Amino acid sequence: MAWKKERFGEMPDGRAVSVYTMTNKNGVSATVTDLGGIWLSMLVLDREGTPADVLLGYDTVEGCLTKSGHLGEVIGRCANRIGGAAFTIGGKTYTFPVNSGTRNNIHSGPDFYRDRLWRAHVSESDKETTVSFSLYSPDGDQGYPGNAEITVSYTLTEDNALKIHYEMTADADTIANFTNHAYFNLAGHNAGSICEQKVWIDADNFTITDAESIPTGALIPVRGTPMDFTSLKRIGDEIDADYQPLITSGGYDHNWALNHKPGCPALSAKAVDEASGRIMEVYTDLPGIQFYTANGLKNQEGKGGALYNPRCAYCFETQYFPDAVNKPQFASPILKAGERYDTTTIYKFSAK
Repeated sequence: MAWKKERFGEMPDGRAVSVYTMTNKNGVSATVTDLGGIWLSMLVLDREGTPADVLLGYDTVEGCLTKSGHLGEVIGRCANRIGGAAFTIGGKTYTFPVNSGTRNNIHSGPDFYRDRLWRAHVSESDKETTVSFSLYSPDGDQGYPGNAEITVSYTLTEDNALKIHYEMTADADTIANFTNHAYFNLAGHNAGSICEQKVWIDADNFTITDAESIPTGALIPVRGTPMDFTSLKRIGDEIDADYQPLITSGGYDHNWALNHKPGCPALSAKAVDEASGRIMEVYTDLPGIQFYTANGLKNQEGKGGALYNPRCAYCFETQYFPDAVNKPQFASPILKAGERYDTTTIYKFSAK
């Protein structure tokens, strides 16, 4: 294992921004930055041993700060949507800016964690290297209660896995529901359409939503619908089906209710690019996963001048269900004062 630290650029106020690249003995590498803890690149091999960067991203500090899509970002304190941009804990209602639809909040914006410099620490062994980013989030930050200590750690292993470990403690009851908004294209970040690639998701149900993508609270069986990925299926096979959830979102952008027992790590999703032979497996202990086909990207200039457009990548955002804080039938994202939020998602790469 090896790692290096390099200068990425600087913040508008002049503070230096660094990138950290971890490389294993196979030549697989991951690059992350202390700007927002963003995951910038993931270099993996195809069946012939040829490397490609399979992660969409930006190659400047300015791009990370100003361009849309949340590429590779750590999202918190609450990922995805909060219906009505409000929730109640302990009899007190907390409100948030509306930045999704006409009345909702998404990804805890607009004061995103991606706009902040995090504290970095590197540790290594013969079998893995870890870059950890830590952030203090004071009471009232983004609108949330409680002073919070947050750590997000990226670990590259010798078996070509990138593990993301999220931890948080707070001194008041609050929300902890983190994810990474990584966009993948196993043919390469600049390869265009992902409709020929195949996906499997271990979920018999998904959370149906209203017209503004807020779950109604009901779980709908995937069987017999275009949402059925219980067998490996081309992304493009049914993405344009005459099915209202797909029409509303312009493609896939929905939460699947995973079959495994929450809190127990399990293989929960898989993507395959048969042309290159690359495979990605997703393991999580969380109850849900948002499968998103980049419907909102439109001529977005990314790394190396690549243009990112709808259906050029997909996200597997592991999470508590969207608006779970307002849906008592969903597993709760509320973190009690003094308790520890502790969850891991693993993206494992191979080729055959």
